[in-house]
Amino acid sequence: MTKEMSRRDALALGLAGAALAATGAPARAEIKAVDVEPPSLPIEKGASLRMLRPVRFVQPDEDVFRANAKRFTEKTGVEVKVDFVGWEDINQQTAVTANSGAGPDLIIGFSDSPHIYVDKLIELTDVADYLGRRYGGWLFLAEKYGRRHKSNAWIGLPFGGGSGPLVYRKSLVQAAGFERVPDDHEGLLALCQKLKAAGKPAGFALGNAVGDGNGFASWLLWSHGAALLDADGNLTINSKETVAALKYLKRLYPTFIAGTPSWNDVSNNRAYSAEEISLTANGVSLYFALKNDPATKAIADDTEHQLVPKGVAKVSPMGALTMNAMVFKHSPYPNAAKAFLQFMLEREQYEPWLNATYGYWTHPLAAYDDSAVWSGDPKVAIFKNSMRNQYWNGYAGPISTATGAINADYVLVQMCASVATDAATPEAAAAEAERRAKRYFRR
Repeated sequence: MTKEMSRRDALALGLAGAALAATGAPARAEIKAVDVEPPSLPIEKGASLRMLRPVRFVQPDEDVFRANAKRFTEKTGVEVKVDFVGWEDINQQTAVTANSGAGPDLIIGFSDSPHIYVDKLIELTDVADYLGRRYGGWLFLAEKYGRRHKSNAWIGLPFGGGSGPLVYRKSLVQAAGFERVPDDHEGLLALCQKLKAAGKPAGFALGNAVGDGNGFASWLLWSHGAALLDADGNLTINSKETVAALKYLKRLYPTFIAGTPSWNDVSNNRAYSAEEISLTANGVSLYFALKNDPATKAIADDTEHQLVPKGVAKVSPMGALTMNAMVFKHSPYPNAAKAFLQFMLEREQYEPWLNATYGYWTHPLAAYDDSAVWSGDPKVAIFKNSMRNQYWNGYAGPISTATGAINADYVLVQMCASVATDAATPEAAAAEAERRAKRYFRR
């Protein structure tokens, strides 16, 4: 995104929770939680921790996260150093940490990262079970990404998920003859063709973008009934459904603004803010950046969010890019690391942080459904249930080391980009994606 917000800006948006978060003072009545005995985690003598996590897209995310980490230090004496890392870099640094057996004690990676490095991680089941019992249970995607397949063992602790619904200029969509974005493929194509003709095209990432690129490729496949795997874990990417999705992309891509095969996770934010495009998919950060800047408030007022088109799917096929914490076996302070994660997910710390992110990260635990952020701006409400979405990386099969690696290696994104840019036919691209995917399953 191109603009960020300070804690003072959050007050202007009416989210007092962000302004108060650094002090830990709640902006509303406390969430009722079940009285559950926490796990015994005697912190190691002389413990200190280093954590990596993805860089913030809204400034209060970092401000409140750091303030909460400082509170943990004040309470326990454990120094915690948090480094914020670029989205495209976090997977690479996680791989280096896991393979070298040295470096950060904890990393908050994305979605299925713990499943790639499961042998390098300690279990977090005791903390996960406690938090689940205390805060109303883990939501669907939190369980999917947090637990090993067909196991009760937790290898990750999800902090929240960010979904990417459609973001569009209502006036321009209406000027094109549509009240809202159509829910079917042909309707979407017709709209995008008219937006292109009006000089305000759509723009969806086809580059190696952790959130936006993977999100668009997944939607394209899922909305055509295609999937990487079936429910039994068999590769199904080279299918007639995938070919149909890629043939549709061949028709849709000419309506995009030029350059989307090189887009990263900030490119569409910039293009939309500059009024170069009128339709994309993104988290809530884009809308609030526009709303908070007097120069772009008119764009924000004209901006709407909508679930991505269903196509042939029964429901809008969306996942959520999930921040998923893991603790490495090489850490000399595993109890301190687990205690830190538990502390950060407790209501006193978590709810002010959730409110401060404006809904960019959506809660993984049911008890946070009534947090203040969800009763503020109605344009944010669409993000509330992101962690209840029923699609995931590797859908419709089990999450594994292989599916995590396929996603991290942008196999599906690159399949789509190759067709859009005429580097491959739909049939050849689907076959190449299958070939690449098979390599990971043979390891």
